[in-house]
Amino acid sequence: MAKIWVRQAVLRALDDALADDPRVIVMGEDIAAAGGPFKVTEGLLAAHGPERVIDTPISEMAFLGAAVGAAVCGMRPVVEMMFIEFIGVALDELTTQAATMRYLSRGKLTVPMVVRASAGAGQGFGCQHSQMLDHWFRGTPGLKVVVTSNARTTYGLLRSAIEDPDPVVVLEPRVLYAEREDYEFDPKYRIPLGTAEIVKSGKDATIVTCGAMVRVATASAARTDANVEVIDLLTLWPWDRKTVAESVSRTGRLVTVEEATLGSGWGANVAAAIVTDLFGTLKAAPLRITLPDAPVPYSGALEARYLPNPDYVVEQINQLVSTNKTPAPWWEMAS
Repeated sequence: MAKIWVRQAVLRALDDALADDPRVIVMGEDIAAAGGPFKVTEGLLAAHGPERVIDTPISEMAFLGAAVGAAVCGMRPVVEMMFIEFIGVALDELTTQAATMRYLSRGKLTVPMVVRASAGAGQGFGCQHSQMLDHWFRGTPGLKVVVTSNARTTYGLLRSAIEDPDPVVVLEPRVLYAEREDYEFDPKYRIPLGTAEIVKSGKDATIVTCGAMVRVATASAARTDANVEVIDLLTLWPWDRKTVAESVSRTGRLVTVEEATLGSGWGANVAAAIVTDLFGTLKAAPLRITLPDAPVPYSGALEARYLPNPDYVVEQINQLVSTNKTPAPWWEMAS
């Protein structure tokens, strides 16, 4: 079993999908001749040709619109947004056109399209290139949103997304591209969209997380005074309410660890749903560990403070479990 980089898992998923299905095409800025800015499409042009691996102009509105049309006509386009922020000028094509096509056509037309993008903080790219922005897509009827967390989940989620009959946004935490793990590719491996995974079992509290925060949560769980369960949500929309509810019903406490601001984070929806499902049986109010409601700092020291880290997560969980009261976030205590 070889050590595989996450970026290699992206490349292998795209390569296998192109080989397996002639309807799959890949398109985006600098993804063909240059092999992609993060080298996740390297070699695809030589292997599959310029009609299926397509360099586009610097016009997200144009090439995402072209992908919607191609999908409606039977193709399965995979569109790369170099940074997720770049989709801002093309949100209409995704959320108004692609997401509603099945509904508007009474099911006669579908849009089997994937938009995959690098996202997230931790590499000093500054506030305009370091966001997750899943809140731009979550809750949009007709869209699915997934976040990868390692090489295995990257391959399994991306293959499932490409085969899905409806549009899927795949967020790939950029900080993970160079992470390596023992993984042997299986061309048949898929992770069903809408399902979460229990990464670590526990009985005192449930941490729900996703993306780059999975490694923060698992490191924290190994160091807390409590026996903590960790769930990788994987799909943010529609999320796996059943798995989370069953876990929290056993542990009695819910913690979310999010690479999202307090005001925009997916954990608010999870907490509201779990309180509705388990009201009266929880040992404590849900605890959300998030980013402050502020832009991502450029300074390395400030960015490191801005993001949840194991020391902070351990401190917060220990206080929750020992007192059954939710502690204040660091920025309130600091003020």
